[in-house]
Amino acid sequence: MKKNGKRYQECEKLIDKSKVYPVAEAIELLEKMPKAKFDETVELHVKLGVDSKHADQQVRGTTVLPNGTGKTLKVLVFAKGPKADEAVKAGADYVGAEELIPKIEKENWFDYDVIVATPDMMGVVGRLGKVLGPKGLMPNPKSGTVTMDVTKAINEIKSGKVEYRLDKTNIIHLGFGKVSFGADKLAENYDVLMNAIIKAKPAAAKGQYIKGVSISTTMGPGLHINQK
Repeated sequence: MKKNGKRYQECEKLIDKSKVYPVAEAIELLEKMPKAKFDETVELHVKLGVDSKHADQQVRGTTVLPNGTGKTLKVLVFAKGPKADEAVKAGADYVGAEELIPKIEKENWFDYDVIVATPDMMGVVGRLGKVLGPKGLMPNPKSGTVTMDVTKAINEIKSGKVEYRLDKTNIIHLGFGKVSFGADKLAENYDVLMNAIIKAKPAAAKGQYIKGVSISTTMGPGLHINQK
């Protein structure tokens, strides 16, 4: 949204830019802002006191938001035989193996949000690394997407599992619900997500870990949060 847009300016009038808000007050303010024409995502932005260039200072993990994200994610599972059957029963949107490679490589097929793979399929999935990696779609054991328990992985993803990861500027950006959730559900999701990020503090991190926190709607200005 253009920063000089009428709605953006009206939203900004409600914010004291010099103030650091308690999270409950900030969420209530977001709800009072003029509404967009769609149900906006509420986003969290966390600046961390680590250096993402160092492998031992990476911050990445997953957590299940108690009230979900407001979006039902589409899941692609790479599996064969009984595990493929299990994935279908568990509600995977797409299940396949080698035959999907040309579809993804040549047809640019990305009609899914998360990929789960059984460990034996990683040799196949690895061939797609150059395509999937930049899109953040590569399955990873740390995020629970390389697993033999495909049912558990699919259930968690469908029920509100989110992955947080540090970007190159040492900031985590992540949606944690929709404006329509209401203040209580958004605050619950916020607390779970922030606690997960705090617990993921690398041993190599020195000094202040949480440098700054803000929340915003998809199309709105950010509010600085008092995160102690």
